[in-house]
Amino acid sequence: MAEAETAITEHRHRLLEGMARAVAAKGYADTTIADVVREAAVSRRTFYEHFATKADCLVALYEAASHNALRVLRQSIDPGRDWQGQVEQAMQAYLACLAQNPVLLRTLFIEILGLGPTGLAVRRRMNGELADFMLQVINGEGRARLQPELAMMVVGAVNELVLQAIEQDRVRDLTQLAAPAASLVRAVVGR
Repeated sequence: MAEAETAITEHRHRLLEGMARAVAAKGYADTTIADVVREAAVSRRTFYEHFATKADCLVALYEAASHNALRVLRQSIDPGRDWQGQVEQAMQAYLACLAQNPVLLRTLFIEILGLGPTGLAVRRRMNGELADFMLQVINGEGRARLQPELAMMVVGAVNELVLQAIEQDRVRDLTQLAAPAASLVRAVVGR
């Protein structure tokens, strides 16, 4: 039983990687399921055992990558530091995580919107998780410094900075945005 579960997990992981490579090479609109399974080195049947559609696979890729970035954020928090120090440290870790895979970053920040309402919904859901995390860090121990709407605004602003870096081919410099992003949070909280 454990071997079967490991194979399922491995196949799903390979399919997600295959989707990332195929979309990076051709764009989402021109990517076919045949492209994904070729990149993943699995059968079409295996694809359909995991995903009903190409869009479902891209959504799963987006969710997996977003949850990985959120995991990096959580691990970067040092409760011994004040919230300002935690925010800067978290921004640095988050942006470094995004910069590690420029191809995937482009796929997730740009191609997800090619799914229309479905892509927008998953993007908003993941941005909501990031905003909730920010609220937990800043408003911890009963301190109410930041409202949910403002946390979402900060997430949106950081996303726009990342999109600009992608468009200008400056993904390798993403960590340079950590200090301005942390300054934004401090300004919003200190209003």
